[in-house]
Amino acid sequence: MTEKSNEPMNQQRVSRNFFLFILIATTALFFYMVREFLIPVLLAAVFCTLLAPLFDVLVKKTKGRRALSALICCVLVIIGLVVPIYWVANLVAHEALDFYNSSEAQLRRFFEQGDAGPLGAMKRSVWFRTLHLDQFDWSASAQDAAKSAGTFLADVIKATSSGTIHVVILLFLTLFTLFYFFRDSEKIIPRLKYLIPLPEGHLDAIITRFSSVTRATMKGTLVIALVQGSLAAITLWAFGLDGAILWGVVATLMSVLPVVGAWLVLYPAAVYLLLTGQVWQGILMIVLTTVVIGGIDNFIRPRLVGHEAGMHDLMVFFSTLGGIAVFGAMGFIVGPVIAALFLAVLEIYAVEFKDVLDGLNAPPAASPAHPAPRKPAQASAAGAKRAEG
Repeated sequence: MTEKSNEPMNQQRVSRNFFLFILIATTALFFYMVREFLIPVLLAAVFCTLLAPLFDVLVKKTKGRRALSALICCVLVIIGLVVPIYWVANLVAHEALDFYNSSEAQLRRFFEQGDAGPLGAMKRSVWFRTLHLDQFDWSASAQDAAKSAGTFLADVIKATSSGTIHVVILLFLTLFTLFYFFRDSEKIIPRLKYLIPLPEGHLDAIITRFSSVTRATMKGTLVIALVQGSLAAITLWAFGLDGAILWGVVATLMSVLPVVGAWLVLYPAAVYLLLTGQVWQGILMIVLTTVVIGGIDNFIRPRLVGHEAGMHDLMVFFSTLGGIAVFGAMGFIVGPVIAALFLAVLEIYAVEFKDVLDGLNAPPAASPAHPAPRKPAQASAAGAKRAEG
């Protein structure tokens, strides 16, 4: 009788386990199939979160037409993001070629003048002899550097040309996904909450962390990088150096990384000014880089990114580097978002298993106290009683 009553339960358990296996297998297969499109989907989620207030305003203005509001948001993304990037990239491509050609001519004149030019003045300086730099073959090294720079520039241009189609496809997929995220967000979010077997409070915590990290990354990383890159380009232009836009873009890319920043571009430019005899200009550039541009990176970024995102500066640094290493150029957005989701799940784990963790981390129970030694008078009285007995 007992075996017959347990049989339906066993069948139900086997059926449920088999279904879970099918669910995990098909989910893994699906994600493997669409793995190349996860970055556009994640970027669309980031932009959807960032532009959600604007979309809500547009929905009210268009009297509830969500499709029209989503289309307007996508057009604004194209106008505000894609057009400026294309314009700057075009300027950088032309300026990179001009910079390479002018630098090659300047290097040739620099070494043709010999000791009568700036190279001779450098060799006659005390610090040049102290560091034994006069024993260095500067001409051969400069020619090798120029040749390597030319090869690198050609490779960059080739890679940029071949990657244009990939960028266009990535942009199309991101905008296509963004449109549906805007239009169907009222259906997607409740459905996901229903399917994920977590309490609503935990899901809201994850969504809140995702939103805060998205805002912090865009404001603290992208905006600060654009400010630093623009200041670097203006500084280079003000001191009369060629390729201000080109090196400003390089400074912007360097500023995306925490700790690393525009100083990687400006300090070598200041050294160049010092070596060519423009002493006060070089010193002034060092001061501006350290106080103004460096101040933006060292004081504003950690407070803006780390505090709003709820992450430590070290976590922001490594998640940004890891995101770029794994996901490419867009990794500076994807990396911190994944790190924030990890921290949110870790906090949920701490809440769910609080009793277990508190028990494991509780201080050890105090060992029972040893009986206090008897005083001599008490010992003698006890001995007398034993003798009487």
